[in-house]
Amino acid sequence: MRSIILLRKFLFCLICSACLFHLNSETFRFKYAAGDSYRILSTVKEDVLVNGKLDHRAEIVNRISVDITETDKLSGKHDAVFMTSQTAVQGVNEKEFVWGTEYKSIFWCSELGEYSMSDEYFMPNARNVPLFPEYDVGIGESWIAQGYEVHDLREIFGIAKPYIIPFSASYTYAGTQILDGKTLHIIKVQYSLDYANPVPKKEEYIDNNRRIDFPFHTMGAFNQTIYFDNKIGAIHSYNETFRIIIETSLGNFFEYRGTAQSEITELKKVSTPDTLQNVKDSIDKLGIKDTQVSKGEQGITLTLENIQFEADSAVLRQSEKEKLKKIGQILQEFPDHDLLISGHTALAGTAESRMQLSLQRAKSVADFLISVGVKDAYHVFTRGYGAEKPAASNSTAEGMAKNRRVEITILEE
Repeated sequence: MRSIILLRKFLFCLICSACLFHLNSETFRFKYAAGDSYRILSTVKEDVLVNGKLDHRAEIVNRISVDITETDKLSGKHDAVFMTSQTAVQGVNEKEFVWGTEYKSIFWCSELGEYSMSDEYFMPNARNVPLFPEYDVGIGESWIAQGYEVHDLREIFGIAKPYIIPFSASYTYAGTQILDGKTLHIIKVQYSLDYANPVPKKEEYIDNNRRIDFPFHTMGAFNQTIYFDNKIGAIHSYNETFRIIIETSLGNFFEYRGTAQSEITELKKVSTPDTLQNVKDSIDKLGIKDTQVSKGEQGITLTLENIQFEADSAVLRQSEKEKLKKIGQILQEFPDHDLLISGHTALAGTAESRMQLSLQRAKSVADFLISVGVKDAYHVFTRGYGAEKPAASNSTAEGMAKNRRVEITILEE
């Protein structure tokens, strides 16, 4: 009788343990809906070593804007624009992130995180992390998934197609944490690279001329923590440490090591008629002169006409600083949107000097907005056009004044 009672208690404990495990388990899935938009902003701080010696330190901002244009069963079609900007590390208050080369790509991604991308599309770096299992996962449980990194080596080595490096990643569900008022699931990821690269064929190079030097052996180690919002089926943020070593056929070693962190934000369209009118009303209410508001290709654009700098320089006059303080009040109404500051000049001087001056003036405006707390440096980008995009004819003084302008775009893509 006693044995039967003990057996019942044992079975009861097993059943309760199974129930508790089930209650604490999760089915992780990405969720997609046509019309959704989001932005990934990752910041990378890295040391770059060449043959064991420090070559330089850099900070890199990668910005990816994504529109879900179509869904098919449990997958989503992603229309993405990838932009990367790099700056040498100078000082906390001296960062400058110039709007870099844009990469457009279209790819499908499944609910488990598996994605497929045609060879015609490039991004500087892409990887299918995380990859979720088909079954429920309990806290403390781990799983293994095969993944790959894709790199763009056209500029460095002249390789015409995306460069694929396979790896095996180990995942562990580490529990939950409350961040930004949301219950997020913590997923730890570890993987290593140890890949002997096949010798590229002649036809795999951009100009069909095989380079003397090419990547021969790729090694690396990554430790990443992902914060996943399972309620909406999307990554909230992640951080990681990394080390990559590329050995080339000539025996050169390129090493990249550092840290990265990323935030993922849902992008809401701002260039709606109501929002445009609200911004115009705010400009009138604050008494901001010579400033136009329009719907641009990338969001709402505020055009500061005939903006005043000290003669032949990029130093803002005090009157313009007061104007920018007021404009900053409007920009702070869009906390989840990045800013793009574009400088323009009239047709005077050389093309090179115009380009340089327009970029310097855009940077002056960006630096001032950052200094008064509108955004931090990682969410403000600059670009110079010189006299390439005139708003009026340069044949009159009035037209040239209109062309000496700075545009502030509240990015919605």
